[in-house]
Amino acid sequence: MGARASPSRRRQAGRRLRYLPTGSFPFLLLLLLLCIQLGGGQKKKENLLAEKVEQLMEWSSRRSIFRMNGDKFRKFIKAPPRNYSMIVMFTALQPQRQCSVCRQANEEYQILANSWRYSSAFCNKLFFSMVDYDEGTDVFQQLNMNSAPTFMHFPPKGRPKRADTFDLQRIGFAAEQLAKWIADRTDVHIRVFRPPNYSGTIALALLVSLVGGLLYLRRNNLEFIYNKTGWAMVSLCIVFAMTSGQMWNHIRGPPYAHKNPHNGQVSYIHGSSQAQFVAESHIILFSVDTTSLFYFYVVLRIEPSAPRMPDAAITMGMVLLNEAATSKGDVGKRRIICLVGLGLVVFFFSFLLSIFRSKYHGYPYSIFAASVLAAPS
Repeated sequence: MGARASPSRRRQAGRRLRYLPTGSFPFLLLLLLLCIQLGGGQKKKENLLAEKVEQLMEWSSRRSIFRMNGDKFRKFIKAPPRNYSMIVMFTALQPQRQCSVCRQANEEYQILANSWRYSSAFCNKLFFSMVDYDEGTDVFQQLNMNSAPTFMHFPPKGRPKRADTFDLQRIGFAAEQLAKWIADRTDVHIRVFRPPNYSGTIALALLVSLVGGLLYLRRNNLEFIYNKTGWAMVSLCIVFAMTSGQMWNHIRGPPYAHKNPHNGQVSYIHGSSQAQFVAESHIILFSVDTTSLFYFYVVLRIEPSAPRMPDAAITMGMVLLNEAATSKGDVGKRRIICLVGLGLVVFFFSFLLSIFRSKYHGYPYSIFAASVLAAPS
């Protein structure tokens, strides 16, 4: 039998219990329940994040770019928790949308996503997805998005900033440019691997064969090689192709034109002086440069003393005005030549001013107030 506690010890223990605050036990119980709840909530978040990453990795194993509707967008991109970056292309690829730029941008986007998917650095920190307008109209409305294609980066934490929207109009949508933008936003560097394209090699081989066949057929008479006019025409073609912006298009990869998804209006002239469309180069190439080529070949050979002005159509108009004023032919014929020359000068000079006003907003001078070609705002 154990020894019984003395009465003095029992009295001391009772005094210690009486000194404890009466509200301590509920407070300690509440604190214990709160710790248990916080631990369970953290565990739940970790499980939810693991499930999301596992699902994204499964989709990525099937396709480098997975499509999303409104529900998937809100669950995997907008809703926390996230520890991964998501690159989303907002586009309109359905045939009824007639968005040729979307198809071209999608090809570059596929090249970029495949380069990441099959690279040795592939991990679960970066994913590529796509939201089509016909599959996620509510997403476009939620983001107040009214144009396509658009590329956005959704960071692991916080909301996207202004720099998280890719400047498509200024930079273009080439895969290399997209990879550089992703590296700036996520510190993930992607080396772009393009599938082999033999069209350039075939075209070069055909050109060499054509030139070789021509030289073989004319092997007994090669005086045309020393034709200065012919070499001048070739040189002018190269100069016109470069000055019209074709090399800039090749480097930056801009869209051919811009179609407003709301009213369907197509713009061929970019509204900024820092960018251009492919159609813009073609307009300059065929309206100014081709006319210049015609002027060089015809007018200069007929009228060697004609002034060398930059725009050939205006120059031709000036030549006709000069011819109408100095020739001694029939008065009616001279009047017709004068009217044609004046019409050429006024129309083409107004055309050039219209393009210039579309590129540099606020330019005050014009002949005709309306712009020839629409430009996006």
